[in-house]
Amino acid sequence: MFPVKQPWLCKALGCYDCCVRCLGAIPYASLAATLLCYAGVALFCAGGHQALTHTDTLVQMHFARSLQDYVVLADFIKYFQYVIYGLASFFCLFGILLLAEGFYTTSAVKQTFGEFRSTQCSRCLSLTLIIVTYVLAVIWLVVFAFAGIPVYFLSNMASTCHTVNILSETTTSLNQHAWVCMDARQFGLLPWNAMPGKVCGMTMANICKTPEFYVTYDYYITAFAGAGITLLSLVLYIVPATYNYAVLRFLGRKGIRC
Repeated sequence: MFPVKQPWLCKALGCYDCCVRCLGAIPYASLAATLLCYAGVALFCAGGHQALTHTDTLVQMHFARSLQDYVVLADFIKYFQYVIYGLASFFCLFGILLLAEGFYTTSAVKQTFGEFRSTQCSRCLSLTLIIVTYVLAVIWLVVFAFAGIPVYFLSNMASTCHTVNILSETTTSLNQHAWVCMDARQFGLLPWNAMPGKVCGMTMANICKTPEFYVTYDYYITAFAGAGITLLSLVLYIVPATYNYAVLRFLGRKGIRC
């Protein structure tokens, strides 16, 4: 297409073609999924760790009089904080592994570089990572659902506190708002023998006015959002990974080296 007497133009075209091929080999979906995964896990781990710490303080001060009343919750908080440390480390390595596998399969499918070749062992490894990601997605779906329980509880408590404040402003009788309560035992956060296990009336309204309550609420929302973002990142990775694996297997059956 171009005269041979202009070698600089040929070199420029070769550089351009190389850049296009390099950009084409980037697994944008896997890259976006990895970034979302890191962001989601960071939000979940940081928010969840701080929320559990503040929850222990709230329960100890207002919902339970002795350690025996919330010993199960206290043990769960202590051990789950260690689980959070493990989650952060695991997904740091897992994200790198998924991104590397995304680079490999994308390059193999697009046949961008000659040195990338799909073998039966590599396809088996890709399938293994897809299955592991599927399992992790199901686990994070459960985590996402359970992360919504404290958000739902604190949201109801904030709404109930608003109702108590309205009743306290519109009536002078204490009996009008003393029956409005929030029972942590109904949400499974405390056993039924925990005392008092609930807060009512102006006591609950005063709790809602403390910074500790709103800080805990915000941390749980952060952890809930982080779990949702992590779940979205895993689903976002599964879609292109499954497609790439299907293409590689199809080309392998056709006898095409890719």
